Amino acid sequence: MSNEIATRDEQQAVATTDQQANTLPTPAPSAGTTALMQWAQEANLAYDMAQKLAATSFVPQSLRGKPGDIAAAILAGSELGLKPMATLKSIDIIQGTPALRAHAMRAVVQQQGHEIELVESTDTRCVMRGRRKGAEKWQEIEWTVDRARQMGLLGKDQWKKNPKGMLVARATGELSRLIASDALHGMAYVSEELEGTVHAEVVPQKAPLSVAALTAPTPAPQPSPAAESAYSVARDDQPTAGDWDQDAIDDSTDWTPDTDQP
Repeated sequence: MSNEIATRDEQQAVATTDQQANTLPTPAPSAGTTALMQWAQEANLAYDMAQKLAATSFVPQSLRGKPGDIAAAILAGSELGLKPMATLKSIDIIQGTPALRAHAMRAVVQQQGHEIELVESTDTRCVMRGRRKGAEKWQEIEWTVDRARQMGLLGKDQWKKNPKGMLVARATGELSRLIASDALHGMAYVSEELEGTVHAEVVPQKAPLSVAALTAPTPAPQPSPAAESAYSVARDDQPTAGDWDQDAIDDSTDWTPDTDQP
């Protein structure tokens, strides 16, 4: 009996040793994995919050009824240092692109310790200056209605109704990108810039550009009615009538128009 007990104990010891040898220690999660898991938890919380807010008037029209977009906006605002309700009043979705409103962009930049000052603001001209935290040199930006006219912006409703505010918004975006682009986290354009434009370039309002549209051959120019000759004659050796220009007629020595005919 003692031999059987000893044999069984030896077998159990061998099995335990083999099991321990085949079991690898669980590696500790990396910093990136931990951050991703934390972000996923925040995303779930943001989506739960967005579902409750989606139908309220606190959500801008561009986000209303879209809990997924609202959650994404809340997460993006969190990276900028904005609280959820402040985010919903600060971010717009313009042509599928999230963008900060001008006042929110100034707040984000100033929150990081950078300085922005409004030097001059009228209906025709806006001058702003700013400098990075710890810097001595100021950077100055000027926006005028002449500059807006060159870019085709003055025909837009907001420019007609509020040119002063639109000039301030344009100056805000350009100055913020110049002195503190690292503080904007991928939202470098104010919503007033993106409305009808992309990267400050006017874009078509009907259909987007396509490869086919860009590579299509340019049609040959058609003559305008005013450029057509005032006279045309038919010759027996031509199947169709030939067009004569006015200079050739005036210089002709063997034929002139009969001015006495009605």
